Amino acid sequence: MRKSEKGIKEPAPNDTFRSNLRSELSFCSDTGQIWLHEHRMLLVHADANALMRRELIDILGFNHARGVLMRMGYTSGVRDFELAHINKEHTNLHEAFMAGPILITLEGLVKTTITKLEIDSKLGSFYVECIWENSWEAEAHLRDYGVSSAPVCWNLIGYASGYCTAFMGKPILCKEIQCFSTGANNCYLVGKPVEEWEDASEFELFLNKESIAEQLMGLQTEVVQLRSALGKQQKHTSDIVGNSPAFLAAYELAVRASASQITVLLQGETGVGKEVFARTLHSGGDRCKEPFIAINCAAIPHDLVESELFGAEKGAFTGALSSRPGRFERANGGTLFLDEIGDLPLSAQAKLLRVLQEGEVERLGSTESRKVNVRFVAATNIDLKKLVEEGKFRADLYYRLNALQINIPPLRDRGLDVLLLAKNFLKKSAMLNGKKVRGFSDKAKLALLAYQWPGNIRELQNVVDRGVMLAPNGTHIEINHMFPSYNNEGPEFGLDASGGLSVKQEELGKDFCEAILSGNFTLEQANTLVAEAAVKKANGNISAAARMLGLTRPQLAYRLERKSGN
Repeated sequence: MRKSEKGIKEPAPNDTFRSNLRSELSFCSDTGQIWLHEHRMLLVHADANALMRRELIDILGFNHARGVLMRMGYTSGVRDFELAHINKEHTNLHEAFMAGPILITLEGLVKTTITKLEIDSKLGSFYVECIWENSWEAEAHLRDYGVSSAPVCWNLIGYASGYCTAFMGKPILCKEIQCFSTGANNCYLVGKPVEEWEDASEFELFLNKESIAEQLMGLQTEVVQLRSALGKQQKHTSDIVGNSPAFLAAYELAVRASASQITVLLQGETGVGKEVFARTLHSGGDRCKEPFIAINCAAIPHDLVESELFGAEKGAFTGALSSRPGRFERANGGTLFLDEIGDLPLSAQAKLLRVLQEGEVERLGSTESRKVNVRFVAATNIDLKKLVEEGKFRADLYYRLNALQINIPPLRDRGLDVLLLAKNFLKKSAMLNGKKVRGFSDKAKLALLAYQWPGNIRELQNVVDRGVMLAPNGTHIEINHMFPSYNNEGPEFGLDASGGLSVKQEELGKDFCEAILSGNFTLEQANTLVAEAAVKKANGNISAAARMLGLTRPQLAYRLERKSGN
């Protein structure tokens, strides 16, 4: 949209402008330098930036570290404005402003989508709203400190404020209205002149260059308090890993229930970790030193379920060569966990209800009642209430089991817990297999987060085990180690011979294949094109061209003769 008296709204930069900016970035392999126009850049690992950020917070405290990071970002924003506007050939204010959002995206800091932009250079008015996606800073904060109560993209806020201030030639303050680190789907930014904010105290952080030594001396108490607060965070058992709100709600309920004797029904999809929760209920209570007995009702033939649960006397049925106790007796004093209880036959349901109500069991083939004292935990991956309506599950047993229901969320709803769990499984698998694996590559992490995990935690563990097995010793687990058929979305840019960015060869290969398959030219024509290109690159040397193609000289000569003959 072109400039108007009221400004510019809903902008969309043209491809030529993007290409011009991208062409300013070049890599020089001879000198080991990266250049954005004439400004030297650094290609830094996100993990290294995250470590520096974490150490700043741990040493200086949240408030002072925030100031340092915002000033760093502010400086970057001002510098990017300067280098992006060396070439003044912009068609309008919108195109001129969009250099910043494009650069911050190109630099890998965050994907920026402008949703509203109003500029009036004559009046000096300015207003911008944008969506931030894939913020490295929000992701780093979540990994290090869990869900935040306030926005944390301090470095990026500084960048946006610095760029907008330089662009308008007057103080512009950008604020994060919502942040991925607080549980939002993405980050959302609003920027306007300092005087239009009710509270613009944040802008002083860009200009206030405090002495680090003075900060260190004044922050001893704050650091002690921070460490104390971190130490008070809920400690999970070694098998329980997660920080997402949905998971913590279920876990905290389980911890509270573990101190009581209430019957618990665990509801969740296959593979979400229902038995791990059941063990948490057991280990957190006063029965922790007594037996924990688990049984999967779906894995036992219906005609053997009752003998497994309640025991059998010798001769009670064919094959009962001796008396043996059932699971209830073996769990006496401890906890009995019945998984997939929805698969229990109706005949066994009636006897189970009596045991829960009376605390007594009768073995098959016996009339003697035996007292049992058992903490009972059940689990299911189906809706028991629906089974009751269908007449497949006893209503009285359902209400007896459903004294306390804990809903365990599927892995796809647990966000960054995927990475925490994957890291935990990697550590265990590497130790078990005697391998040294450095962790996951950044792209592998993105693939883990993008996958929907229909098999939940159990599937994740299998995928990580496969990655540990396939990754070479001393390296990172990459995407193809875990997902052999993974297809990356979108083109990537690599280095060409002149040190500029170009589409990677794999992408070019896909386009070449698509051109053949869509009928733009035949396979024979494609072979000829490749042969001629090789000869041209070899400066007419047929032998050298043949070596490039993995052919003999006569083979290449024959192909060229066929073409000329046609």
